[in-house]
Amino acid sequence: MKLIAPKPFLTETGNRAVLLLHGFTGNTNDVKRLGKYLSDRNYTVHAPLYKGHGGGPDQLIQSNPIEWWNSAIEGYDELRNRGYEEIAVAGVSLGGIFSLKLGEERPTKAIVTMSAPALAKTADSLQSRIVDYAINYKKLSGTYDETIDSRTKIAELVEMPSLINLQSLINETSNNLNVIQSPVHILRGFEDDEYYCESADLIYSSVNSRIKSVKTFINSGHILTLGKERELVYEEIFHFFESLKWKE
Repeated sequence: MKLIAPKPFLTETGNRAVLLLHGFTGNTNDVKRLGKYLSDRNYTVHAPLYKGHGGGPDQLIQSNPIEWWNSAIEGYDELRNRGYEEIAVAGVSLGGIFSLKLGEERPTKAIVTMSAPALAKTADSLQSRIVDYAINYKKLSGTYDETIDSRTKIAELVEMPSLINLQSLINETSNNLNVIQSPVHILRGFEDDEYYCESADLIYSSVNSRIKSVKTFINSGHILTLGKERELVYEEIFHFFESLKWKE
């Protein structure tokens, strides 16, 4: 089966701009419904696709975390270059950490993090995500053969040493959270791994924002934008953005 690769998207419908950032091994489909929800309510929305993401595992392992971060910056700059002065950022998982990093380095109207990693994580756990991605991709494309495609064999084919740089990026961002003063809304799923719930607490206690809050979705797991409570998540983000004082 030939898989259709996801693409970046940009919908200009209002003066309020939102940058949407997907997760590690994810793609723009993770935030597409959220993007439509916001654009239907007069928000301009842009979601870049990180380099190496959205295609086969061979493309992913040939890219690196710095290039993924650069894709996020390019998305922000795209909105800036189109004349949007106020840009809010919302990200899922790694996109959440990228949102916080943007808040540390660029002017941001507000930040929404969803299941963002903010605590130390081993390179092995990140590498395991690459293996899962490779196996799922082979299954979706109809090329998976359980007699030869053992997890051990696939792990050898998709080894990615640069993942240590991703952990460094997460740690560096977490260490600088106190410079963030933009409003921050932190979302987490109660059914997600405890690691991400603890990360939410760390983010809340570390940012220097006068406006900051945490919301837990009881029946949701890791990818909040695609989970059972996704409509509630979209509504929560929309109301948070609506509560801000935007230049009109």
